Amino acid sequence: MANTYSTYEAKARFSEILRKVRAGQRIWVTYHGRRVAVIRPLEVSEEPLADRLRRMESEGVVVRATSSNASLQPLVRKPGGLKRFLLERE
Repeated sequence: MANTYSTYEAKARFSEILRKVRAGQRIWVTYHGRRVAVIRPLEVSEEPLADRLRRMESEGVVVRATSSNASLQPLVRKPGGLKRFLLERE
């Protein structure tokens, strides 16, 4: 299991792991000997964005907006809300 690292090893050898992932390998991370995560290369899609959106909509992953963004209202009703918030944090 050359592509398996404990959480401690994964932290210590993160750069090495990223080099392997960039080369196309999958890396498993274990915790107390049990696999808990996999680090793998991203899948780059050649599918155009419009086609991906239609597909995801048909699969129920995304839902088309029913209204425009014109009805959005600001959350802060008093001017200077950001300034007051930042002053409170100091």
